[in-house]
Amino acid sequence: MFIVAVTGGVATGKSTISKVFERQGIPVIDADKIAREIVEPGQPCWQRIREIFGDDVLLPSKEINRAVLGKMIFEDKELRGKLNKITHPTIHRKIFWQVCKLLVTGHAWIVLDLPLLFETGVLIDFIHKIVCVTCDSDKQLERLIARNELSETDARHRVDSQIPLDQKCEKSHFVIDNNGSVEEAEHSAMAIYNLMRDSKQHWLNRISFLGLFLILGFTIYLLLKVFNKLPESWQM
Repeated sequence: MFIVAVTGGVATGKSTISKVFERQGIPVIDADKIAREIVEPGQPCWQRIREIFGDDVLLPSKEINRAVLGKMIFEDKELRGKLNKITHPTIHRKIFWQVCKLLVTGHAWIVLDLPLLFETGVLIDFIHKIVCVTCDSDKQLERLIARNELSETDARHRVDSQIPLDQKCEKSHFVIDNNGSVEEAEHSAMAIYNLMRDSKQHWLNRISFLGLFLILGFTIYLLLKVFNKLPESWQM
């Protein structure tokens, strides 16, 4: 199995691209979805956020007031760093376990929807191909303002908190220009899907894993034999 990451900037249309892969039967692990789940009332991350940011970031239902918390962290880099230290380790840990579960299901490849792939840098070494979804800065702001009902100032704070899109594009294997229609973006995603579907990388990964397993097993066998610890049933 190999991993394809879909990344980009806020409001560039990453979810639209991920859904194309999902409709083709490719499992998608959505980091944003995990991020929402781990801050539900009663969760350890929710407890830490309440301790550090106070009850002002809670709704009457005790859920996190995402608008209030978002305004705080995107205006203050230090507060953003504190929130990231609370949530990022848990997000990456849950992604890891979901990948492990999918590893044994026989899927040739999976997709990780990772908005902050380059910002955190934690999972890059495990990614086979990176797809960056981009659009013009004006369109990005327009979409973000409409989607999240933000002021232009607040929207700019959120965009500026991320690595510039042109830098992300330079580090990616594929770039999807999402300035046009949804259909055009989906067509680009399908072209990438067809390339990945025909890739033999998953076979190479499986052969490498099997080889590593055999080498490890043979090494253990030799060590046990050298130190006379080999079980009688293993002896020839």
